[in-house]
Formats: sequence, structure tokens, C-alpha cells
Amino acid sequence: AHSSVPPQPVPPLLQTLQRYLTALEPLLPPDELQHTRKIVQKFGCPGGQGEKLQRELIKRAKHSHNWVRIALNNHIKHKCHNRPGWCVCVCVCVSLFFFLFPTRMSSLSLSCSCSGKLALEYMRGQPLCMELFPQLFSSCRIPGPKHDHVVHYGRPRRGPAHITVVRNYQFFQLDVYNSDGTPLTESQIHAQLLRIRSQSWKTDKQPMGILTSEHRHTWGQAYTRLLRDKINKESVRLIEKSIFTLCLDSPVMRISDEKYSSRMAAQILHGGGTFSNSGNRWFDKTLQFVVGEDGSWGLLYEHATAEGPPISTLLDHVLEYCKKPDRVRAPLIPLPMPKKLYFYINSEIKWDLEMAKQNLDILINDLDIKCFNFQRFGKEFVKQLKLSPNSFIQVAIQLAYYRVHSEVCAACDIASLRMFRGGRTDYIRSPTNQMLSFIWAFDDDAVSREAKVQLLREAVDAYSILTEQSLMGQGIDRHLLGLKLQAIEEGLSLPRIFMDTAYGLATHWKLRTGQVPTNTDSVMCFGPLAPDGYAVCYNPQPDHVHFSVTAFNCCEETNAEKLALTLERSLQYKLCAD
Repeated sequence: AHSSVPPQPVPPLLQTLQRYLTALEPLLPPDELQHTRKIVQKFGCPGGQGEKLQRELIKRAKHSHNWVRIALNNHIKHKCHNRPGWCVCVCVCVSLFFFLFPTRMSSLSLSCSCSGKLALEYMRGQPLCMELFPQLFSSCRIPGPKHDHVVHYGRPRRGPAHITVVRNYQFFQLDVYNSDGTPLTESQIHAQLLRIRSQSWKTDKQPMGILTSEHRHTWGQAYTRLLRDKINKESVRLIEKSIFTLCLDSPVMRISDEKYSSRMAAQILHGGGTFSNSGNRWFDKTLQFVVGEDGSWGLLYEHATAEGPPISTLLDHVLEYCKKPDRVRAPLIPLPMPKKLYFYINSEIKWDLEMAKQNLDILINDLDIKCFNFQRFGKEFVKQLKLSPNSFIQVAIQLAYYRVHSEVCAACDIASLRMFRGGRTDYIRSPTNQMLSFIWAFDDDAVSREAKVQLLREAVDAYSILTEQSLMGQGIDRHLLGLKLQAIEEGLSLPRIFMDTAYGLATHWKLRTGQVPTNTDSVMCFGPLAPDGYAVCYNPQPDHVHFSVTAFNCCEETNAEKLALTLERSLQYKLCAD
């Protein structure tokens, strides 16, 4: 499919700069905007810094599969060690997870899913790049002294043949393929999981996985100490190389149905703390399937390799696979016992663990999660109004934020760039001028209902245009990031456009949002990008919409439950108004 997927374009410089100024208009007072306009004009003038950096970016694009992916990889490597622990801790913010509302798994033969063939995906009639799917398996994020990197052990032939199973903080190597390359049957995997269950009652319960929740720099140092021992190195390498991890969690105390989805979302994301299931995670692992004893389950994934939509495609594939009956009869030949992975814990590692436990519990107590299912209407109703459901929800999120905080803020929505080879994402920015006009009018009784409806349509349409631009590779944020990193790589002084307070404001994402649609009643959840911000993820279904809202408790201004309630009320009000 590579020949049918074009390379990522580099947008025209002046186009990006003009759209950047337009995006700043709802966020800046006129005098500050005028100051920034002069800086931007100087950056983009003939023979200026912008033109020189643009030329180098175009050269890079000609000699690489995807210049955006290179920029993003560099950005991820640098930012994960420069940012404080509340944001870089993989279990809370860099990692995302897929949470399925409680259902029993019809099959645990998940290992077979990675041998299946995913059909080529299309968006708006155009084929999408499928290169990243093999990288989801047998891959892991590795901490380093200066920056992280991601390793992929998967090979077309003779790749790893095992998954890691963790229960009661104990890790096991479970081979899911025979020596001839055929997968184990469902009954064989079930029998092996029962053997692991019977072997995991022992008292050897140091929660080694909690080390991976530490600040990346701290974990990098502990990682070096951990791997000095040969036994530890072998165990860590087997975890890193495994196709994925299966986390078998202990039961969680049942609470009210209203709060159950939020509680389970937290459990999948971070395990609930050091006295719960957090030791049953290896947060650097790209894919972790989490199964609780009550039958609820979800998927936790590490964000450096992929975004939400490809994960939802994979999840749909797994669920369809699990519906098929396993007609293969298990051979009578007994299988070897799954191998338990051991760790040698000296006084240094014991200290690292105690510190990691304390810091993780602080982080977990700081993350506020609110999940809810909006049931008044779904995407079909919005389509009947001839509006884009995603743009409609984005306007509602900004409106809810304004109603809580009496201001709008820089917000980013995720646009997939998989129409291009090796494409990852760009941001779709809000608010727009049209969105601001609608928000100001919404609670103004002097504005007629007809005028509000018209302003809503204009706000939704303006956001849809921005979405289209980003999907076509003409967004502004990855381009600006590429220019900035190009200057850094060349050892140049950072251009004033990136030192300007406006750029800091424009990239201080107080709202991190994302639509991750799936064929199932599920919702994804992730942490905010800013300490004083929120993250809002949603999955629009035909007649309802699943939402998750997160915020940090340490910030007195933010409140996930308040924003969630305000968002729900705003959507209900719109239904009446429309």
C-alpha cells in the first residue's frame, strides 16, 4: 500500500504563519496580537530565518519517509526528560488506555490477534498508511540517561513468540506459539493461564512494575542499576520483547453504578495504587491488556508508538476475532510450565522501589477522572442537522470550559495524518473567532434563538474547515514544531517567534481533546497536558456519546466533575435550542 500513500507535504511557510496569527486572535488582546504580528512578519520576510529553516525542512522531507515523524520523535525524546514528573510519568500522561465498559471476554486467545491480517483502512476514499500496526507488538519504551527511545523486536519471521502475564506483581513468560510457528489453541492458553494463576500465590511480591511509573530521569537511573544484575537483565528483556503484556488484576471494591466507570477507568490506567494493582503493570510496554476478576477489562497503551484511532482499529479486530469459535483441537502433548521471571533486589533497588511507590500514590491521588455517558442524543442527531458531530462536540467543550472559567483557552484536538506514509498526527486548534462569537452569544438573553443557531453553525463549519486542513497535512502546529527543532538541530539561536509569550500561551494546552470512535461502547482516557488543564476524550455512538474528563487535584482552579457536568448541561441545552 506504500505506493498509494503519498509522502507528508511541508506546508507553505506564509500560509502557516497567517493561520497561526488567525488562531491567536481569540486568545490575545489587540495590543499583544499586534506585537506578535510584527515578530511573525519578520520571521517570514524574504531572506529571513523562516525561509532558511523552511528550505532545510523541505530538503529533509525529500530524504525521509516522513519529516513530521522525525520531528515528533525528537520532540518526545527531549520533552520527556525536560518536563516535571506530573506530566512525563508514563502511567498518567504519556500513556493512554482503552477502557471497555464491563463485559466478559469471550476469549483470552488475544495472542492470535497479532497473527491476523488487518484490512487496508480508508478515510474519505483515500488509503491510510498501515506501517505502524506491526510496531505495536513486541515493542517497548526504554529509559535512557538523557532521553528515551522505543525498541521494536517484532520481525516478519522468527519474532518473539511469547507474551508476558503478570498477576500478584509476578511476571511470567507465556509462549503462545509452537516451535513450528502455529499459535496455541484457546484451550491451551486457558490451561496455561490457570497454571500461572496457581503459581502466583507465592509470597514473592515486590511490585517491580511500579519502577516504570517513575519520572523518566529517575527511572532511567534505576533502570541502569537494575540491569547490572544478570537475572534482572534477562527478566526485563523478556518483558520488553514480549508481544504484549496481559495484566490479571485482583478484584476492586464495588462502588455505586454511577461512579463505577470512572473507578474502573482509573484502575485500567494506573492500577489504583501500590496497595491495589499498580504492581501489575509495566508502563513502558506498548500494549497491555488488563483483565479484572469481575470480568471487566481494558487496554492500556504507551503513547510513543501510536495514537488512539489505530488502537481502536486493533481493538475492533481483536473483538471480532474473539467472536469466532476456536475449532482447533488442542494436541495431547503437554506444554512446559510458563517461566516465572525473577528479580534480584538489593538495597539500592529496594530504595528505588520505595521511592517509586510513594511518588506513584501521590500521582494517582492527584489525577481526577470522571467518565459519563451522554444519552440524550448521539452523532445521528447532529448529522440530521447537517453538522459535523466532532466539530459540534468541540464547540460544546469550549462552551463548557468558558462557563466554568469565564474565558476560552488554547485547545488541541488530534487529527490523524495516516493519509501520508508514516503519518502520525497534527493538532486541530480551537477556539476560533466564530466559536468565540457563539460562546459570547449563548447565554445572552438579548440574542435570539435563530441568531444563536446561526452562530453555532458558523462555529461548527469553521472548525470543520480547520479539521480538513489538518487531515490534508496543512495544519500549523507540526510545521511550527519542525521549524523550531530545525533551528535547534542546526545550533542556531531560537527565533523570536518561539520565544514570544504568545507562542507560550498558544502551546499551553489547557484543553487536550480527542475523538476516538469505535464500534463498541467504550471510551479512552488520558491525562492533561498542562498542570492547570483538562483532558477530554469522547466516543460518539449513533444515539449517545461516551465522555471521559481528567484534571489534576493539585490545581485549585480545575475540577473534572464540574467540567463534565457543565458539558452535559450545555449539550442538553443545545438540544432544546436546536
